[in-house]
Amino acid sequence: MRFRQINNQQDLFGQLEHSKLLAENTTPLDKLAKLIDFEVFREPLMEALGYIDKEDKGGNTPFDPVFMFKITVLQKYYNLSEEQTEFQIKDRFSFMRFLCISPCDEVPDKNTIWHFKEKLGSSGVVRLFDRLDELLVTQGIVGKEGVSVDASFVDVPRQRNNKEENESIKNGELPEGWEDESVSKLCQKDLDARWTKKNQQTHYGYKNHIKMDNVTKLIRSWLSSPANEHDSQCFETIVDYGDKEVFADSAYRSKDSMKLLRKLKVKAQISQKGNRTQKLTKRQEAANRVKSRTRCRVEHVFGDQSHYGADKIRTIGMHRASRGIGLGNIVYNLRRLCVMNIRLA
Repeated sequence: MRFRQINNQQDLFGQLEHSKLLAENTTPLDKLAKLIDFEVFREPLMEALGYIDKEDKGGNTPFDPVFMFKITVLQKYYNLSEEQTEFQIKDRFSFMRFLCISPCDEVPDKNTIWHFKEKLGSSGVVRLFDRLDELLVTQGIVGKEGVSVDASFVDVPRQRNNKEENESIKNGELPEGWEDESVSKLCQKDLDARWTKKNQQTHYGYKNHIKMDNVTKLIRSWLSSPANEHDSQCFETIVDYGDKEVFADSAYRSKDSMKLLRKLKVKAQISQKGNRTQKLTKRQEAANRVKSRTRCRVEHVFGDQSHYGADKIRTIGMHRASRGIGLGNIVYNLRRLCVMNIRLA
């Protein structure tokens, strides 16, 4: 019996035809590239990277900042390491189309991608997020109704420290004997991440505090903190005067938070909580259920982020954690705009 033989001969026209066939099958990245004009991020990128009014003194020419930002979006979108990001860009036609490059073009290596993110930093990510939110407001996409506030854990690789070492780290001290360790070993120790327990589950890392628009489910603002910090500690920073009404669970209900909302003239839609001595009445329970129908939508945000790995990071330290959490929130908003089929330019 005869079988079809595979032709291993390199054929330029065959490769062009193959790439054409792939381009006909659109991917989520094609929709993202079509709806989002990444040039809107050029100005905050130039400012964050220090490229504005900078003289060219020779040396290696850096890659275009918008091009590098699109690479970090790819990396977060598919939860890739720097090494895998470099390889996948070279290997996948969908990545090349998104970046507007061809197989023969130069691709940044893993070190270049890492150094770009280091130079961008958490402050640069904040600028990019603020620019995105500014466009959402000016185009009338958000801000029509109230917001919901909540927080979720962002886990990091667990540190195998003993009880005494963890206690010293918790108190902001360097554990005994660590000052004698090599610099390379200390670089692998996260002194900012914290342990906490919730619903019989143990978490180690940080928290992503967000404020979500109730209509569009887009993130309006965010804040990062160690995992052991209570959700309500960031409430004052996230909520502002422009919010018409704020939905939140009972963890945010306190005298200070209610006083803050009255001062900001924001309607409070925070669930009430009972205790051992004073249980909730049926009327209060019914009111909580009504509020929860709106507030529960914020859980959809964290659920979507877990699908592409934004609920976990692999970096060390608070500064890099904030950068990773912020990028995850930016990518979520970009993905959400694609779901809503809204063009951002």
